[in-house]
Amino acid sequence: MQRTHLSRPQCGGSALSRNRNHTVVASFQTCSRRGAIKVRASGGNSDAGGGGGAGLLQRLGRVIKEKAAGDFDRFFKGTSKTRERLGLVDELLALWSLEDYEESLEELEEVLISADFGPRTALKIVDRIRDGVKSGTVKSADDTRAALKSAIVELLTSRGAAGGRTSELRLQGRPAAVLIVGVNGAGKTTTVGKLAYKYGKEGAKVFLIPGDTFRAAAAEQLAEWGRRAGATLGTFREGARPQAVIASRACKDPADVYDLVLVDTAGRLHTAYKLMEELQLCKSAVGTALTGQPDETLLVLDGTTGLNMLNQAREFNDAVKLTGLILTKLDGTARGGAVVSVVDQLGLPVKFIGVGETAEDLQPFDAEAFAEALFPREVAVAAK
Repeated sequence: MQRTHLSRPQCGGSALSRNRNHTVVASFQTCSRRGAIKVRASGGNSDAGGGGGAGLLQRLGRVIKEKAAGDFDRFFKGTSKTRERLGLVDELLALWSLEDYEESLEELEEVLISADFGPRTALKIVDRIRDGVKSGTVKSADDTRAALKSAIVELLTSRGAAGGRTSELRLQGRPAAVLIVGVNGAGKTTTVGKLAYKYGKEGAKVFLIPGDTFRAAAAEQLAEWGRRAGATLGTFREGARPQAVIASRACKDPADVYDLVLVDTAGRLHTAYKLMEELQLCKSAVGTALTGQPDETLLVLDGTTGLNMLNQAREFNDAVKLTGLILTKLDGTARGGAVVSVVDQLGLPVKFIGVGETAEDLQPFDAEAFAEALFPREVAVAAK
């Protein structure tokens, strides 16, 4: 069993994290007794972004989204399995005719359900196409395809925007905090690391809180991501109460100012009442350390679980009032339609989706790009 010990001296020093394969070295930042671990970075972005605060983060968020928009190939490649599952749609549209459109719409509904859009959401989409046929705006196969994509985009944007929410990270504080929650194995620690890398690469000063104190490898994993991102890793003690680790998050030195604080948490089953209570304490601890925070409380969902993620999201939302979702591992599943169903039924926006293993494969979610990736124009032309 791997064991990680990152202890904290009075003011400065170093710590070693060892396992059988390698050694990770972390050096301590000189500060008050509530010291932080400064991970030695190979790059040099850790001191960038010293000014700007929330405005800086909003600008960086737009930059990250613009870069993702210019890299549609990742989106396209990462949804290939779901697109293959939805390939029957092209066959249906190739035989489309107004005379027997009802039969075609019933088959379309079945195809959407097979890709985990869910019966309720699939019916909503098909009903909107049916309304278009009856009103005369949907006549051809091309019209049907356009109406299908439009219905998906509308569900993702209108339902996701319920309560004034948005698919972009709304980071207002300095530092702004993001609390990451989810069940075991969903990819929380990796997601925290990828977010740190993205924002650190663009010049933000990032602080990482290793709130998963029960899995020894979690701190080591986060330390490696911190090294890549040029981020600062907070104090870690295996087995400590996670809310205590979060509350003592960083130095109290006035010069110690970060732009973004990312809080990792231990995985927990949504059915475990006591663990969900502890998660509430973790969120309160963020507010204790940083008044008014977190700006975002995001649930990481494993895309391969399909519609099974709905119950998880409901329970986590009841416990800590989520502001959005991050869906991971969509490249490994044909059940990508669950994205639409989760947003439709819970009214929570998707902030990022994972379509691969690298940091660049964690993409800001874009409803139109998602719909286009599932039903691309080139495929329609080829089918003709």
